[in-house]
Amino acid sequence: MNRIDRLSAILIQLQSQRIVKAQDIANRFGISLRTVYRDIKALEEAGIPIIGEAGVGYSLVDGYRLPPVMFTREEASAFLTAEKLVEKLTDSATSKDYKSAMYKIKAVLKNGEKDYLETMGSHIEVIETHKQLSGRSDLNLLPVILHSISEKKALTMNYFTHYRQESSVRCIEPIGVFFTDCWHLIAFCRTRDAIRDFRLDRILKLTATDFTFQNEHLSLQEYLKRESKQRELQEVVIQVNKRIHHYLDGQKYYNGFVFELPEENYVTMTFFTCSLYGFARWFMTFGDEARIIKPEILKEQVKSIISALELNLSDPELELKTS
Repeated sequence: MNRIDRLSAILIQLQSQRIVKAQDIANRFGISLRTVYRDIKALEEAGIPIIGEAGVGYSLVDGYRLPPVMFTREEASAFLTAEKLVEKLTDSATSKDYKSAMYKIKAVLKNGEKDYLETMGSHIEVIETHKQLSGRSDLNLLPVILHSISEKKALTMNYFTHYRQESSVRCIEPIGVFFTDCWHLIAFCRTRDAIRDFRLDRILKLTATDFTFQNEHLSLQEYLKRESKQRELQEVVIQVNKRIHHYLDGQKYYNGFVFELPEENYVTMTFFTCSLYGFARWFMTFGDEARIIKPEILKEQVKSIISALELNLSDPELELKTS
């Protein structure tokens, strides 16, 4: 990136945040702090009203605004892809707000870029899975949660606990949300006096309260980092017959898939899983066309399941284990 483009990008960054640290600018563009200081000085000499405070960062004088920003074709494509994701993976309110924002973005595009987006729109799709569809998008949970975090207001939640098959009312202090196979809410539960992970598709009702709270809990990033350390991942290597390998594409990522190596008649697949028992259950669905390379304990898990299955089939009157 040449200096003119970098100066323009820095100016846009300054307008996008209330305060921007010099180190953040340096990290974004891969430049030294000395270069950042020179660039900021060049912007000031060009008449841009920048306020700088040592140890705090840079900001633009309140009220200063740039003229409409022109997006590149690549940036416009990124917005279009994000629109598809927001439409299928969030609630109706968030999707509506994003569509409104997209109209404003498209309004400042050149005619060529507008035509490009119209053409590309039909070539990008996000397919909804059953798990994604199971949530109540009409509850518009994301805006409620994010507003609660911003205002530091506790929420009252009616939550359905899957393994107990019962609902309960909780008072929670939201910390943040993240998406894997579905949306999750990390919050401090006043009812349980601990931080808990709640799935949004199991929230039956969410209501804002007047109870305020302080940011005394772990941040979302700290919580996720702590959980990843506590969940010890174990390496699993299996070989799968090529003729059924493609059937695993829809589920392999949920079971910790990392990479695979095609051979002549089979595919060697490597996973890192936090639950060997859960992996063993999944392996049973295609185990007649595969074999376990490691670990040995996984083989024992599968043998144990097979033994229990044989016992249940041989004696229908046998009481099922509940543990």
